[in-house]
Amino acid sequence: MRIAPVAIAGLLVLAACNRKNDYEKIIHNPLLFSNTVYELNSVVMGNNFSPIVASRNYMYASVAAYEVIAAGNPGKYESLGGQLHGLSAVPQPRAGEKIDFELAALLAFSKLGEAVTFPEGSMSYYTDSLKELAKDHGMPEDVFESSLAFADTVSSVILKWSKKDNYLQSRTYPRYTVIDTPGRWVPTPPAYTSAMEPHWKMIRTLVLDSASEFIPPRPPVFNITDKNSKYYAEVMSIKNAVDSLNDEQKHIADFWDDNPFKLNVSGHVMFGTKKFSPPGHWMSIVGIAAEKAKYDFAATVYAYAITAITQFDAFIHCWDEKYRSNSARPETVINKYIDQDWRPYLQTPPFPEYTCGHSTLSSACAEALTHVFGDNFSYTDTSELEFGIKSRSFKSFRDAAIENNWALFYGGIHFHNSCIVSTEYGKKVGDFIVGRLKMRK
Repeated sequence: MRIAPVAIAGLLVLAACNRKNDYEKIIHNPLLFSNTVYELNSVVMGNNFSPIVASRNYMYASVAAYEVIAAGNPGKYESLGGQLHGLSAVPQPRAGEKIDFELAALLAFSKLGEAVTFPEGSMSYYTDSLKELAKDHGMPEDVFESSLAFADTVSSVILKWSKKDNYLQSRTYPRYTVIDTPGRWVPTPPAYTSAMEPHWKMIRTLVLDSASEFIPPRPPVFNITDKNSKYYAEVMSIKNAVDSLNDEQKHIADFWDDNPFKLNVSGHVMFGTKKFSPPGHWMSIVGIAAEKAKYDFAATVYAYAITAITQFDAFIHCWDEKYRSNSARPETVINKYIDQDWRPYLQTPPFPEYTCGHSTLSSACAEALTHVFGDNFSYTDTSELEFGIKSRSFKSFRDAAIENNWALFYGGIHFHNSCIVSTEYGKKVGDFIVGRLKMRK
């Protein structure tokens, strides 16, 4: 979610033409934080980060912002120090120190977002604009300098913590070995990209005690010759569904596609189109919900942080299973055994089929957001409008997760059994995280 173009333009006009001592009105606006999240979302999209890596960007940035807010609101929010694996006590402000915690949170988010996003300096232009906004609207110099210093202090601690999550080490691990045996994952058209992040289960979890905290049941045994087998039924179900999609089902599939880089092929011409990835989509939903609920700045930061933490662990859980089962995609099986010309409605992503990352993530995020905003929180998701896809309305976050379940099936990229199991186990992850974390007092 971002501030609407007219609204952000209005803020810029105010900054240029209305230099008053009203910095709190401007800087403490929760929509400004949502717009900052959107800026990072745009940088992530522009640099073609995978959904899994993107979740790391959002998480560290959100935790940094939250720690600033918790320090400024000790009676309402509790530090994550000692709660997230590897994160020790986070520095607190000195007694009597004049800090604008909202500005410090914005700067800490931007700094961490930049520090774990490449290329270096990706958020610097935006960070500079935030500083100018505060100065132009009369923030006292001592408050401004103390806020910058506290943002830097917290950021340095979170950045140091981030460097011990095994991410850099995982860049050196062996590539995935493709073994073309029946039922096993192999690269899919049109790009035939190598397996994405096969070692992500080695990344340090935040709240889950291990990547294998919740191990899903085994997928149906590969058996394409027995027409009475569970596997054959799954294959024919998805083939028939894709072959007969109606307009509503296509819209559902398109809405939840969230392919960060789709390779379009027309004859000898190839070009890519970009969208927000699944974690970026759910970060946008947080902003939409926070605005509807009229959350203040601190509560908005809290909502983003618990969602980012949840989706980070949900991906680790899911990727642990993906490269345990190494299941073939529907496209691979149908092309080889049933119809060599069949194509899914959506483009198949480059990793094993079971379990479904998007369904796992969506179900986990739905539990986190239900914990924050309550059940039966209806909303309209407008985050896909900028990609030419009309909005959809939901009765609750869980309702959205269930629709996502169907979307990946309609898209032809996940067997429905995988979506059902993933939704169930994503809920387990979400329940575990919100049950263990103590953030809002």
